[in-house]
Amino acid sequence: MRDPQIDDTDRRILNVLQRHGRISNAELAEKINLSASACHRRVQRLEKDKIIKNYVALLDPRTVDRRTTIFVEISLSGQAEELLEAFEREVALIPDVLECHLMAGSADYMLKVVAADTDDFARIHQRRLARLPGVSKLQSNLALRTVFKTTALPL
Repeated sequence: MRDPQIDDTDRRILNVLQRHGRISNAELAEKINLSASACHRRVQRLEKDKIIKNYVALLDPRTVDRRTTIFVEISLSGQAEELLEAFEREVALIPDVLECHLMAGSADYMLKVVAADTDDFARIHQRRLARLPGVSKLQSNLALRTVFKTTALPL
């Protein structure tokens, strides 16, 4: 896949869209000082080139009863490709897991998990996480408060 070229105008478009995904094309064009038609063509190209991967609604976790965030370090019993693939396939099926990262360091994977509360997390831990293929060790870290969070990538 070729590396798409992103110029300063594309960066301005992307910065606005990362923070205001539902902005109209006319408002976007005005914010970045570009004609509406040129702005629309650029956004279409950014989508076609997969620079813009998707548009989503970001929910407030407190309003949908997911107040608790837990970071879980998981160590597996081995590093065989089949075991890693089986783990990754199964962990992707757990709706409470928002992120899963293959790590370098003391743990094999780091998960970001959301739960209603600690009792809910205990259920997720026992019924889902501990039963994942190859799990030999789980270490959970409960976030007390989210100080800062963004989905916007620096450009």
